[in-house]
Amino acid sequence: MATLSGVGLARFAYTALMPQMVHAGWFSGEQVAYLGAANLLGYLLGALAAAPLAERMGALRVLLICWIAVALSFAGCSLPQPMAVFFVWRLISGMAGAVLMVLGPSVAMAAADPSRRSILGPLMFCGIGVGALLAATLVPMFARTSLSAVWWSLTVLCVMALWTGWCAARQISLHAPVPASPVASAPAPSASLWSAAVVLVFIAYACDAFGFVPHTVFWVDYLDRELHLGAGYASTQWAFFGLGAIAGPLCAAYCATRWGWWGTTTGAYIVKAVAIGMPLLFASFGAHAVSGFLVGALSPGMAAITSGYLMQLIGPSRHKKMWGYATAAFALLQATSGYLMAFIYAQTGSYRQLFVLGCVALALGAVLVASSRLARTAS
Repeated sequence: MATLSGVGLARFAYTALMPQMVHAGWFSGEQVAYLGAANLLGYLLGALAAAPLAERMGALRVLLICWIAVALSFAGCSLPQPMAVFFVWRLISGMAGAVLMVLGPSVAMAAADPSRRSILGPLMFCGIGVGALLAATLVPMFARTSLSAVWWSLTVLCVMALWTGWCAARQISLHAPVPASPVASAPAPSASLWSAAVVLVFIAYACDAFGFVPHTVFWVDYLDRELHLGAGYASTQWAFFGLGAIAGPLCAAYCATRWGWWGTTTGAYIVKAVAIGMPLLFASFGAHAVSGFLVGALSPGMAAITSGYLMQLIGPSRHKKMWGYATAAFALLQATSGYLMAFIYAQTGSYRQLFVLGCVALALGAVLVASSRLARTAS
């Protein structure tokens, strides 16, 4: 429920709503782009604040507060208001969503039986895709009534998630949180924390943060308003993204078992680069569906895959510290990308350049990950 609320609804519901807000006359295209970036800035702040807040107030109490904050942010967006006020609500949504994403899986993994953690990890991140799929369903359904009805439906859905998650959270016996990441089968290596291979993978993960923003923030608006394909078409394509985000975490562990962490990580970056670039070359329903599904699968899936590869490189004992650095870098590059791409769109009036940037960023990431094997061998 934390991943469903934290990213599936708090971020991805807004993606489905962007063109509707322009059509309703609430904001211009440039304004909704900057408001989309506001959530990414909030995510950066929330990711940095999650651990200190949990230490000071307790993880369960912080989770409850953030669930309430996400619901309030939806309710606060239910009426037309100045952009500055809306910006604050989207910022709060991003901050609270990030805390839910950081603490929710950690709390669940700490409470789970060790033998079940390898299964639980992928299942938890399926909530991201479920949230996106629900948004793709609810937005066009309630948009026929009014935009306010959409925001209130999301508020009710978030309250339901809050109640379900809180009832479950109160029943668990909480121990020290553990990182929610796949377990690599390789023994802990003796290389330094910042070996050349680790640095290459670290930078590649930052490239992923920069490159996946066009699909996760601007995809629906691009299909609806720039390509003039309509709200129904764009919502259907967003549903494919959600389906991919459900499937991605489930496939990550299988692929790593089948092809190893290096092969899976390299392949994931290549596939994601191609998927982000597909809309630039193909404009059919099938091409859009494949593009959205693959990027959706490799949004939560990429975190699991990269985390597993890093664990293989540095071992479990040092993984938590490194993954904290990687998560902070991801949030920083994601927020930077959001504002840069919003600025580019405001200057050009087109999203196409953003998909070029995203494709190049993931291609660079693929080269870096592929090179990590050579760097590891050389060291």
